[in-house]
Amino acid sequence: MDGSVALVYAVLPALAVGTHLWWRRRRERSHAEALADAQAAGLAEPASLHPVVDPARCIGSGSCAAACPEQALGLVGGKATLVNASACIGHGACHAACPFDAISLVFGTARRGVDIPLLTPQFETNVPGLFIAGELGGMGLIRKAAEQGRQAMEAMAQRARAAGGAAMGGELDALIVGAGPAGLSAALSAQALGLRYRVIEQERSLGGAIFHYPRQKVAMTAPVQLALVGRVRFTEVSKEKLLEFWQDVVQRFGLAIGFAERMEAIEPAPEGGFRVRTTRGEHRARQVLLAIGRRGTPRTLGVPGEDAAHVAYRLIDPAQYAGQAVLVVGGGDSALEAAIALAETPRTRVALSYRGEAFSRVKGKNRERLQALVASGRVQLWLGSQVQRILAGHAELADARGERQQVPADAVIICAGGQLPTPLLQAVGIRFETKHGQA
Repeated sequence: MDGSVALVYAVLPALAVGTHLWWRRRRERSHAEALADAQAAGLAEPASLHPVVDPARCIGSGSCAAACPEQALGLVGGKATLVNASACIGHGACHAACPFDAISLVFGTARRGVDIPLLTPQFETNVPGLFIAGELGGMGLIRKAAEQGRQAMEAMAQRARAAGGAAMGGELDALIVGAGPAGLSAALSAQALGLRYRVIEQERSLGGAIFHYPRQKVAMTAPVQLALVGRVRFTEVSKEKLLEFWQDVVQRFGLAIGFAERMEAIEPAPEGGFRVRTTRGEHRARQVLLAIGRRGTPRTLGVPGEDAAHVAYRLIDPAQYAGQAVLVVGGGDSALEAAIALAETPRTRVALSYRGEAFSRVKGKNRERLQALVASGRVQLWLGSQVQRILAGHAELADARGERQQVPADAVIICAGGQLPTPLLQAVGIRFETKHGQA
């Protein structure tokens, strides 16, 4: 009997260890395959802030991979590795989860540099009175972006008080460009400090870069201090809950925000301050805070009807298109993922238009899923086509031969990438430094 008990006690730990090792090897194979797929598709270069792992410190615990809601990190060769760079949104949950401080958050890589504006500790650029906070300035973490917005506005208030005198006529003390976390935090501070301010936002609703996160993904994992609101003790929150919170804040405090207003140019005014030209007119402001993110302005097609209300430049919630005919335009992963998500929504008819003859720089899994949906008739694929005009209920496409075809479209989603704001900022004199895998 004692021998049987001893055997059980010997076998059970061995089974547990063997099961763990088998599961770990299987997981590592999956992560290695994901990395190989990303490299083959040319998607191994992260777009913005991202983790770099120190192999000497990493023990392969996998805590960082488990903490990443985008599944961008994995274990390869017993070490944490960024296996899905295109999915990384730089919120830093991996950095916080690593118990051995083996992860640094950096911009750019040895192959691809990222331009970051030169800022003072108060987040002022080399152009006096022009401030930058949040993702554009190199901070993708929501908590820290909000903190930057608050600190920048406090510095702007000090500058305004030192200058003396009240803003005259239509002049603002501060114009805030962008209604993401940095911009909204700055707006709360401006209101608390009694400044004449206004926020302009190119989107039709608030949220900034948060809107680009996938549904239900964790968007903030640490508390944040906001003027008027106080300390917000979020420990883990979905995108949807965070947006609900910001919408409540805007309504509760009556923040002055102009939506669907895109900045087109900014220049110093002869009388001092700045003139900011937008799609809705012009603003005069003593100081300007840019909180516009790095994704820039969505690239348009330049076709008639593109400004219609049923045209969007990203997919937020596929369920809102249930029962409709939707045309997706684009040939990147965002376009394929939008078409796939829509096709999996009940009663939705989906067409995908791409000017190329084949999809090249996309993830293999997205290509395979799309091909299966096309084969089953769930997605109508129009390769080698370009949108000519968008009308109510349909869009007109032209193929390589110039032949025209009407495609049903109760809604159109254009996924053609974005135009980075760097040239616009360089035109006003802001200096940048290029980061190659640096914090």
